[in-house]
Amino acid sequence: MADVGNAVTQELLEKKCVPCEGGVQPLAADAIQKLLKGTPGWSLTADGKAIRRQWKVKDFLTALDFFQRIGAIAEAEDHHPDLHLTGYRQVAIEMTTHALGGLSENDFILAAKINAVPVELKG
Repeated sequence: MADVGNAVTQELLEKKCVPCEGGVQPLAADAIQKLLKGTPGWSLTADGKAIRRQWKVKDFLTALDFFQRIGAIAEAEDHHPDLHLTGYRQVAIEMTTHALGGLSENDFILAAKINAVPVELKG
C-alpha cells in the first residue's frame, strides 16, 4: 500500500498544474481515492468538493513563513489554495478547483508539492 502511495506522490510531484476554465467534470470518487494515497495528511471535506490538511506549527512567524513559501509554489503553478490561520499557529489549507465546482488533478499536484515544504511543528 505504501509503495502505491509513494508512486502516486512521485507522479504528482513531477507534474505541473494545467489551466482549468471549466467545461470538464470534477474527478470521480475512485480517482480522488487514488490521488489521496499520494497526498498523505490530506482528507476529503464533508461535501467531497475539496481536500484539506491541518498543521499546528511552532509559532505565528513560522505560520506566516509557511504561507509565504506555499504562496510562491501556488503562483508558480497558477493554482491557489485557501489558506487559514487561527489561534496564531493553527494552519489549515483547503483546495478545490473553483471552475469545476469540485476537485481536479491540480488540487492533488499542489497538495503533494505543499507536503514537500518543510515546516517546524509545535512540540
